[in-house]
Amino acid sequence: MLDTHYPSRPEHVRLIPGVADALSVVNARGIPVVVVTNQSGIGRGLLSETDYEAVRAQLEHELTRAGARVDATYHCPHWNERTGPCDCRKPGLGMYRQAAAEYTLDLSNSVYIGDRWRDVEPALATGGIGVLVPGLSTSDADIESARAQAHVVPSLGDAIDLFLAHLNGA
Repeated sequence: MLDTHYPSRPEHVRLIPGVADALSVVNARGIPVVVVTNQSGIGRGLLSETDYEAVRAQLEHELTRAGARVDATYHCPHWNERTGPCDCRKPGLGMYRQAAAEYTLDLSNSVYIGDRWRDVEPALATGGIGVLVPGLSTSDADIESARAQAHVVPSLGDAIDLFLAHLNGA
């Protein structure tokens, strides 16, 4: 999906070019695709759970039309300023642990891909592979953190290629 802040309208969902193709490669290998997302807009009152679910469903519909799928989605609706700290908000590990338990995932043999350092940072705690794919809103500090402690690549396809090479022992 194109990176938008607090997406609340399904008609605004647009796939980033190449995303469906990249995910279909992972789908074909039988590797679960799990989305872990912070949705503080819910906690801030900018969108409802119903709005979020409509956007999530539209994204999954667009991916299916393009020949790809997401196997599971976990979201944190909290906003620390209102709800206080929680274990599910990235870079916390709550949602990752839930996904691991429900899908029998080995978090140390997983890839953590995102456009912010908080998306990639959980790889450090789990022993997985962290890959930053910078977007328009990625800070220079996030890029520098990823360069120092993880990987930085230009696209989701490149991130998946890096992960598959790791799985193949390259």
